[in-house]
Amino acid sequence: MMLFKNKSTRALVIIISALVLFTLLIAHFVYKNINESVDPRIVKARSLYEGYNELAQRNAIDSIYLLMDEIEVIYNSFDHYRNSYEVGVLYNNRAATYLTVALFTDSTLMSKKMKDSLVNLSEIAARKSIQIYEDWLSKYQDKSFEEIDQIASADFYIGLEMYNKEQQSRFFKRRIKEIETAQSETRRRLSVSYTNLGMVYRHRLDYEAAAKCYKKAIHLWDKNLTAENNLNILFNKPVRERNFIQKMFPSTRK
Repeated sequence: MMLFKNKSTRALVIIISALVLFTLLIAHFVYKNINESVDPRIVKARSLYEGYNELAQRNAIDSIYLLMDEIEVIYNSFDHYRNSYEVGVLYNNRAATYLTVALFTDSTLMSKKMKDSLVNLSEIAARKSIQIYEDWLSKYQDKSFEEIDQIASADFYIGLEMYNKEQQSRFFKRRIKEIETAQSETRRRLSVSYTNLGMVYRHRLDYEAAAKCYKKAIHLWDKNLTAENNLNILFNKPVRERNFIQKMFPSTRK
């Protein structure tokens, strides 16, 4: 057989194959360890969340509502997660979904009363997400590892009694890492909530309140292009990128 006849070539192929196999083995054990470290109480909630984007792409709005309700029930079953940033994400997604349906559904298919009702629901959800995020930040923002450990341990272990100490410790360490990541991410999430609230006010033609929300959103996250463009549109300034906001709130509307 002529293939890989050269010894150097054969050696290189063997080395590369060994490295690929080694990488796959490492990846297997890393992901296995990660999966085994996830708090088993909320595994189902995270699994359900993976279906959110697919439902959104299919425009399966009713299924999205049911999905978010089911996820919330899971998180609300445990003290540690009841007012966590994850629930804030859930309410913010609700706000965005209500807004999307209200603003993009053809008027021939949905009455103004129904649209206004959905916008009202969006406001409630956006405000709830803001409250959750702000409370969470006041609890964890700028806290050290030791402080996070102390705060989280107060209620994290409730409901994990069926697992041994080693498993509980593994779940807790993973949770601490998630909280540390969320310390920086939650301000961005809060910015998105204020953007959604601003869009609610914009829909109601309350431009002053909308502008305040957009400015707050930009203050929290200066890369929030959606808030920036919405604010630019309010003041008849050019947007940085052409996107769905221009279709939603054209600059000719005042």
